[in-house]
Amino acid sequence: MSDTYPIRDIKPAQAAEYFAVMDEAFNNNENPAEAVQRELVTFEFDRSAAAFDGEQIVGTSGAYTFALSVPGGTAATSGISNVAVLPAYRRRGIMSAMIGGLLDDAAVRGEALAALFASESGIYQRFGFGCAAQSVRCTIQRGEGALIALTAPGLPGPVRIRVTAPGSVVGEMAAVYAAAAAARPGGPARDDRWWRNRIDDPAAQRGGSSPLRCVIAEDAGGPRGYALYSTVPNWGTDGLAANELNVRELIAADPVAAAALWADLLSRDLVSQVRTGSRPVDDALLLLLADRRRARAVVSDNLWIRLVDVAAALEQRSYASAVDVVIDVADGVRPANAGRWRLTASGVGGAGGAGDASRAGDSGRAGDAGRAGGAGGAGGAVRCERTGDDADVAVTAAALGAAYLGGTRLGALAAAGQVTELRPGALAELSAAMTWDPAPWCPMTF
Repeated sequence: MSDTYPIRDIKPAQAAEYFAVMDEAFNNNENPAEAVQRELVTFEFDRSAAAFDGEQIVGTSGAYTFALSVPGGTAATSGISNVAVLPAYRRRGIMSAMIGGLLDDAAVRGEALAALFASESGIYQRFGFGCAAQSVRCTIQRGEGALIALTAPGLPGPVRIRVTAPGSVVGEMAAVYAAAAAARPGGPARDDRWWRNRIDDPAAQRGGSSPLRCVIAEDAGGPRGYALYSTVPNWGTDGLAANELNVRELIAADPVAAAALWADLLSRDLVSQVRTGSRPVDDALLLLLADRRRARAVVSDNLWIRLVDVAAALEQRSYASAVDVVIDVADGVRPANAGRWRLTASGVGGAGGAGDASRAGDSGRAGDAGRAGGAGGAGGAVRCERTGDDADVAVTAAALGAAYLGGTRLGALAAAGQVTELRPGALAELSAAMTWDPAPWCPMTF
């Protein structure tokens, strides 16, 4: 295949053609010139390649350089994206070759993980990706957003709500986001490029909605939460307002800030329904609602994870309890991962070690979230080495990716035939160690 459709790096002069292939494959209808300029804000030419038929680009692939939150720390991660093949060139091995090239590149860069969002959820398991995080979307009608009272002792003090323009408070949002991302697996660190991407709000893409708006929850010490949202005006023929409020992102450092933000958004005048974008499956909103059925939550897959280097990846995260298990990994895509690995960890008691990171406003702590390799297991507490010992648990590469962030239990994967227990009790031991709280979630697609 590589001789027929060679894969080569692309140059800035080829960007328009590169993105035109993606527009064709993904059925996009945006103004091409404007779309290219926005994509180039975060685009990494040295991580992007194309498949060629002569001089024509027929397939595209790329990756972003991320520091991804994992249980107990962060890990350097290849954020795979922009994978597309022109319709007339499908079923010719182009996509497989491009994915293989991206994984090889990640390995060369020392990235033990690859992550992606799947345009079609049935594609990537054959490449060893597993669904490591899920998300929910909610629709709450007018009058159905009543929240319960917060009764736990020792909660932080109250916050005030301030409405402002998103572009004027990026620094404040960034402090909240960095701390929250450090406490929940699945969130990539954001630099200035990714904040520009997050608040990007071209009129052509609003679909009739208002410009993006922002609300901040704060106290005298600074911001403790924020929400990005827009509204869709709709006045019925009966004269009754039926406006829609769409929450693009809501991040809070504590329960009080989260409740205040939701209370504000769910009680807006003239709004007939509130729709949320992607939310974590253990989102506080579902427990704050007096009637959680009113959330009308719809679950979907979120982030997919692939272990590029099994030993390095397993050593870069922490474990909720002690474990000593031999794992037999089946990996037909990356044979270097296949075989038996002994994983030993002393355990760190779940997410407790990351709990302090949920407090915003400490610029030093928030900054640490952007540096890869800081897992709580570092310093010898976690080891993963090849072994000739008998295996205790057998897993597929996709199953290991699914379980990696702690949100997918190995027992469920065993029931689906992706994990086999070979020593009684080993599956429960490994599952308990890999499970993590809170549930993993990536708040942005890439």
